[in-house]
Amino acid sequence: MPQWLCNQLMRAYYNKNRRQIRLLNDCWFFYRTRVEESSTSQL
Repeated sequence: MPQWLCNQLMRAYYNKNRRQIRLLNDCWFFYRTRVEESSTSQL
């Protein structure tokens, strides 16, 4: 997980900002699936 995303997630959890947590979580899953797709397509 990129450090900037980790920092933003920690800040969102600290402030109990559910909207921000949900948005960042969606971003992480989107990023992760894109990276997995690109790594499998290179094989």
